[in-house]
Amino acid sequence: MHHFHYSNGQLYCEGVAVAAIAAKVGTPFYLYSHATLQHHFQVFDRAFGETPHLVCFAVKSNSNLAILRIFINQGGGVDIVSGGELFRALRAGVAPGKVVYSGVGKRPDEIRYALEQGILMFNIESPQELQVLNQAAGQMGRRARIALRVNPDVDPQTHPYISTGLKQNKFGIDIDRSVAEYLIAKQLPHLEIVGVACHIGSQLTQLSPFIETLGRLKELIARLRREDIQIRYLDIGGGLGIQYNEETPPHPVEYGRSIIQELQGLDCTLILEPGRVLVGNAGILVTKVLFTKQTEAKYFIIADAAMNDLARPSLYGSYHGIQPVVEKDRREVTASLVGPICESGDFLAKDRLMPAFDPGELVAVMSAGAYGFTMSSNYNSRPRVPEILVHKNEFYVIRQRETYEDLIRGEEIPICLTGG
Repeated sequence: MHHFHYSNGQLYCEGVAVAAIAAKVGTPFYLYSHATLQHHFQVFDRAFGETPHLVCFAVKSNSNLAILRIFINQGGGVDIVSGGELFRALRAGVAPGKVVYSGVGKRPDEIRYALEQGILMFNIESPQELQVLNQAAGQMGRRARIALRVNPDVDPQTHPYISTGLKQNKFGIDIDRSVAEYLIAKQLPHLEIVGVACHIGSQLTQLSPFIETLGRLKELIARLRREDIQIRYLDIGGGLGIQYNEETPPHPVEYGRSIIQELQGLDCTLILEPGRVLVGNAGILVTKVLFTKQTEAKYFIIADAAMNDLARPSLYGSYHGIQPVVEKDRREVTASLVGPICESGDFLAKDRLMPAFDPGELVAVMSAGAYGFTMSSNYNSRPRVPEILVHKNEFYVIRQRETYEDLIRGEEIPICLTGG
């Protein structure tokens, strides 16, 4: 569910008209609903009831400080994949003991930074990383808490770019090899084994891949305990999908019930890493139509938002609903909603039936709260757009629109090119 709705023909976010925000801040911009974000976290968290668990929001899906603070205020932790994400989460107020650090390519400086902060645990993704972390912890006089991220070779039945649990994926350690690696880790003096971690992919719309994965993880934990390796945390990652179009993903309550039932008697604290399911439908991208263009082959609606603002359609061929900000009687056309980027792959919706927008009209690109701004760029030297948060009847600019000066900050013309 979300708090975007029409009233008297106007699209509202909670109690604020989207058009009124556009008049104040210009277009394009990302717009988030505080009520939706808070509700989604609470529903997800409550789905696990009294089962010991920690909800660690996947920062990569939406890393704005204000968004992070909403989840932190609800008692959540974070799942990070870089030193920059750790910096953001700490600045937003997260307790270091609620941070888990995943990712296949942790740099030495990032590892040291996380060790200094005292995070909950590192999810180790390769044998070499195990050795590097042990060495870094020893040099700092610390013990690093770890889990091995295992790859269970389970097909998540999602887009191949966001599948992470198959043998051919770069993530994790093959589950059949993991016991041997745990035994190596057990002998390393500066590591403390505390968990098992796994994440099989994103935008999953069926429960069966989760359940199949849990079966393999239970077998692994039983084998580890026979080796006197005690597992306190089971990090099952995230990946629960949302409805972009006609998908019918499980409700978080159904998801939680199934997981709890499957893990009965395991005696581990669950770590959950939801991202998209918390923020995806809580945000939209608002853009303005610049021109319409009819060619012999196609009809184009050209907007001021582009693939640098929302990369998912170009990258994954993903679907986002296209809605008018102001409703009126109008015909529908089969069209492509495209942006100003000099790439034929620059589109927000391709060859779809949609309203016949006129120049100057506002368009809402729905379900854009996850992997929207975080994947945006300055391609074609386009300043990144602002992010706006609505709370009840007020809106707040939680990221300013970039300026042309922002585009060249940090760049220099060396003296050898100045004629001096």
